[in-house]
Amino acid sequence: MQTDLTRLLGIDAPIVQGSFGPWTSVALSAAVSEAGGLGSIGTALVDPARVAAMIADMRERTHRPFAVNHTWRPLSEDAFRVTLDARPAVISLALGGPGDLPARAHDAGVRFMAQVHTVEQAVRAAEAGADIVIAQGAEAGGFGGEVSTMALVPGVVDAIAPVPVLAAGGIADGRGLAAALALGAQGVNIGTRFLAAVEAEIPDGYKEAIVAAASPDAVRVAFADAVFPPASGPDPYRTRPRALRTEFVDRYNAEPPADGRAVSRELIAAMRDGRGHELVPFGGQTAGLIDRVLPAREIVDTMVRDAADRLAAVSRATAGVPSAA
Repeated sequence: MQTDLTRLLGIDAPIVQGSFGPWTSVALSAAVSEAGGLGSIGTALVDPARVAAMIADMRERTHRPFAVNHTWRPLSEDAFRVTLDARPAVISLALGGPGDLPARAHDAGVRFMAQVHTVEQAVRAAEAGADIVIAQGAEAGGFGGEVSTMALVPGVVDAIAPVPVLAAGGIADGRGLAAALALGAQGVNIGTRFLAAVEAEIPDGYKEAIVAAASPDAVRVAFADAVFPPASGPDPYRTRPRALRTEFVDRYNAEPPADGRAVSRELIAAMRDGRGHELVPFGGQTAGLIDRVLPAREIVDTMVRDAADRLAAVSRATAGVPSAA
């Protein structure tokens, strides 16, 4: 399946795997790239030396294009320089306006992809030089805004054409990919579905929680500003994360922590110990659409095949209907 996105990046499927910060997985990202999509490794709370090692590991596992993601919550300048030196196919950014980062990426010969949550943010990102914009709706896991994917994507597409737009949030299968293309997007950015992939290097309990969850179980973390690193950068976005319900999330959603710094230290320690999912397991509302753990290649192949089938079925069903033009 070819779109402007696949032609721009030299990939086979218009599917980008969202990065997962502390839960980033080279095995998963390489598998997505090998399957024809764009794998992405995350750098949030990751030591720059490990970032360099992960990029090297990606290149051992795949010769296909991949992305390295950075975030303003926080942004490590050292890790960003490591990424520039490595020159991946794409550098992506989340949780704030890009500032001069696209120009620095372009100077290194790298494409730049910016995630946004409003039309206004998309316009500013395109003006700053973003080659691709991810329009992430409120259904998504992790940090996000308040506008739904269905409302956000067409607005962004109209505002920044011809910059390719990826739809994110509420997409986990071929139906979502088909819908995104119908809205004018050139592809999709997928998070939660890939967390429930065989290759995702997260605890089995985290994957099992995603499979067992219903969509309403993916809730906003209302106390996030008290415990997560603050937004920074030249144009910080106001966002809140979405995660699956846990005792930790329910407790502090009901009553914000009196000592946010202490809770923050507890959360960061848990993430570094591999227990972050026990407290705040990032996940989107598509958890309700996921009923089993699958290999990354099967996720990519099935999504593309099903999207093509559904678009063809719509075309057949509407054959002979007069155009509105």
